[in-house]
Amino acid sequence: MIDLTGHTALVTGGTQGVGASIARSLARAGAIVVVHGLKRDSLAMETIRECQSLTPRSTLICCDLGSDWQSVETSLVQPVLDQFPNIDLLVNNAGVFIDKPFLAMDESTYDRTMHLNLKIGYFLTQAFAKVWISNRIAGRVLFTGSINGLLAEPDHTAYDASKAGVAGLVRSLCIALAPHGIRVNSMAPGLVRTPLTNQVLSRDPAALKWMEWHTPNGQVPDSDTCGPMAAFLLSDLAMHLHGQTVYVDGGMSAWQQPDPPAAFRNWLASHSSEP
Repeated sequence: MIDLTGHTALVTGGTQGVGASIARSLARAGAIVVVHGLKRDSLAMETIRECQSLTPRSTLICCDLGSDWQSVETSLVQPVLDQFPNIDLLVNNAGVFIDKPFLAMDESTYDRTMHLNLKIGYFLTQAFAKVWISNRIAGRVLFTGSINGLLAEPDHTAYDASKAGVAGLVRSLCIALAPHGIRVNSMAPGLVRTPLTNQVLSRDPAALKWMEWHTPNGQVPDSDTCGPMAAFLLSDLAMHLHGQTVYVDGGMSAWQQPDPPAAFRNWLASHSSEP
């Protein structure tokens, strides 16, 4: 039912994890996809090959979003617009999780978190919105937020703040850009399996079990649960959704559960003697 034929999308951080799931889903729906990544590694090449098998004009572009904005504009925005002047979909998915406990936080880590998780999406949206308004293009923007923008964790203060900022930014951009026919929304996953999170979950089975118990549907899914939602939010089926954050979290955001359930405590006790 989701048809994005005739649309072109830029997906930042689109070479692996949630970003790759989004890129593949948009290509399956018929969109040309510009997949952004940091480098042309094996994951990047696998993702772009799959997208090109669905929409042959899809392409990969690599640059470091951690650079200053002028460099990003030169190495990403302008090349994309030169090749696809009618691009109309922007997915601000790129981000970083390099948090430290609050009392150990340093300025450079804080600044890098805010730069990649909030600032770059802000100015990418501004850059494309200017073009869309000038050319009367009804653009659509999707941010990848996080359940951490709603529910806090004690050792992830900078990350939590950056993702809460995404939710607030989406509401503000909705008000600023809706009069120009531009839609802005956010998709906020809970914990999903990605190459990064799998490294942690594989080392700590208790962490995985806790997340399963802490999620009402009992699942920690892979990142492919996110792509179809992104395609929906960017499609005509969601034309009246503006300024919203949609939580793709198995119900976690609906559940106030300050203490581990008895079943989890029993499971943990039964495994505590394992080496």
